[in-house]
Amino acid sequence: MSFDLLVNALIAGVLLGGFYAAVTVGISISFGILDIVNIAHPAFVILGSYIAYILNARFGLDPVLVGILVLPAFYALGAAVYQVYYVSFEKRGKEALSGLAFFFGLLFITEVLLILVFGVDYRYVQVAYIDANFGKFLGTTALPKIIAELPMRMLVPCVMSIVMFIVLLLFIKRTFIGRAIMAVSQDALALQLQGASPVRIKRIAFAISIATAAMAGAFLIIIQPVEPSVGREYIGRVFAICVLGGMGSLTGTLIGAMLLGVAESLTATFYGPSWAPAVSFGLLLLTLAFRPSGIMGR
Repeated sequence: MSFDLLVNALIAGVLLGGFYAAVTVGISISFGILDIVNIAHPAFVILGSYIAYILNARFGLDPVLVGILVLPAFYALGAAVYQVYYVSFEKRGKEALSGLAFFFGLLFITEVLLILVFGVDYRYVQVAYIDANFGKFLGTTALPKIIAELPMRMLVPCVMSIVMFIVLLLFIKRTFIGRAIMAVSQDALALQLQGASPVRIKRIAFAISIATAAMAGAFLIIIQPVEPSVGREYIGRVFAICVLGGMGSLTGTLIGAMLLGVAESLTATFYGPSWAPAVSFGLLLLTLAFRPSGIMGR
C-alpha cells in the first residue's frame, strides 16, 4: 500500500464527504426532522444542476453563484410542494403510503421532463478552476515526502458545503423559527401553545430542505457531468447518511457524510470503483444493527 496514495484517498474522501453533506442536509430536515420521506429530493438536486448548466452556458455564471441566486425560487417551489402534500395526504392522515407514491411520482416526472427537454446527453459547465489542482508537499525528514493533491472541482464544493452547513446550524440554533423547526417534530401541540402554527413551520422547513437542493445541484455539476437519471445514484446514499448520522441531527449528517465519503474513496482506491456503491448500504446495515439511533442520535 502506497502511503501517498493512502493520504490522497483520505483527502479525496473528505472532499467527497463535504459534497455528500450538501446533498443530504435536505433529507436530514425533511426525513429526519419532519418525518417526510422525500424520495424526490435527488430530482430537485438534478434540477438545480440543469439550471446551473443553462445559466453557465448562456451567461457564463459560476454554478455556485447560480445556486445562491436560485435559492428563493427553490424555496418557493418547496413551499408549494409541501402545501400540495399537506392538503392531499398529511391532513387526511394518508402520508405513509400515498405520500411516498406522491414523491416517487415527482421523481420520475422531473426525470422524464428533463429527458424530453435536454435528452440523455451529459451536460457540464465551463469554469476556470474546474480542471485545476492544488498540490502541496507534506512530510518530514523522517517520513517520505508526498504530494497531497486537492482538485479544485472537489475543494470548492466541499468548502461551500461546510459554509452552508454553518449558516444553517446558526439559523436552527439561534432563531425562533429554527428552534421551532426542531420542536415541531417533538411536540407540535406545545409549539402551537407558543403561538406558532405547526403547518407553517413544517412548510418553512420543507422549503429550506428543497432550497438546499439548489446548492447541492450546483456543486454536483462542478464535480461531474450530469444527465437526468444521475440523481438515482444518490437515493441510497442520502438516506444511509441520514440514518448513520442520527435522525434529525445536522451535525451527525456532516459526520456521517464524511465517514461515507472516506469509506467510498478508500474502497474505490484500493479495491475498485465497482465496490464503492456497496459501502453506503453496508454502513447503513451496520448502523441499524449496532446503533439504530445513529452516531448523534438520541
